[in-house]
Amino acid sequence: MSFETMGDQRRSTCQVHGRLDHWSRVVVERRVNGAGSHPKQAYPCNELIVMLDGRAIVRRTGDGQVESCLAGAGTAWTGPVGFLEQAELSEAIACVHVCLPPALLRHSALADYGIDPSQVELAFVGGLADPLLVSFAQAFHGLMDRPHRPTDQLFVDGLTAALAAHLIANYTIDRWKPSTAPRGLDTRRLKRVLDYIDAHFAEPISLDRLAAEACLSPFHFSRLFRKATGLTPHRYLTDRRVRAAREALALDRSSLLEIASKTGFGSQENFIRVFRKSTGLTPGEFRQLSRSGR
Repeated sequence: MSFETMGDQRRSTCQVHGRLDHWSRVVVERRVNGAGSHPKQAYPCNELIVMLDGRAIVRRTGDGQVESCLAGAGTAWTGPVGFLEQAELSEAIACVHVCLPPALLRHSALADYGIDPSQVELAFVGGLADPLLVSFAQAFHGLMDRPHRPTDQLFVDGLTAALAAHLIANYTIDRWKPSTAPRGLDTRRLKRVLDYIDAHFAEPISLDRLAAEACLSPFHFSRLFRKATGLTPHRYLTDRRVRAAREALALDRSSLLEIASKTGFGSQENFIRVFRKSTGLTPGEFRQLSRSGR
């Protein structure tokens, strides 16, 4: 299969920051998928998409299916060739896109393993926490940051076959079974809470106030928030303040007391204690490293 025209079919809301296409059966791209609404478009190939870092609410719809999640580093999605999808992202996200041919494995190879080729169709699946998919994406991504080697073709052929086998075993339409577990905090309420934290993290924020944003009791809100994000509300708020403090330390010359005040830590002592626990560095050490790296 040729991927020569794939760039013409890529959404204009995506920016490519790296591409590997030395091989006939796989193309790997490092993309930043922009925040906001992405127009409906068909996947030009079978895709594995794995998020590199950050945090965003990602909602995808297509063919009557809706899936949404709070995504972070390692969250994965599949995109079946020809599937019409519309996406909406709360924040821009950096991802590795592994683009595979329409036939994940050749029909002759499938027949050798007793697999019915007519059933080998990738499912539309999102919000996956699959360490093996992350490992595949990281292995492909790692090839972008070093010189090409003669053995790369052999490595990529084996990696592609292993990835195809994992997808066929777990994520084709006849094998993928959505979870029947009760859903956590719905994305509309979660987005309202996260937006509130972004707007007010410099202020004292109580659990009761966040629960009120979600229209839930504090007990149920805490449980559902942790299920949706993997973090307690307190930890998420602390991480948001630390992120704001890192940006301030790197970009301006405010004193530690001023940064502590405008990022919600209250006192300089509390700021230093929490920042060091979160990052392993004091604010002063972090500022010095940030400036020396410029």
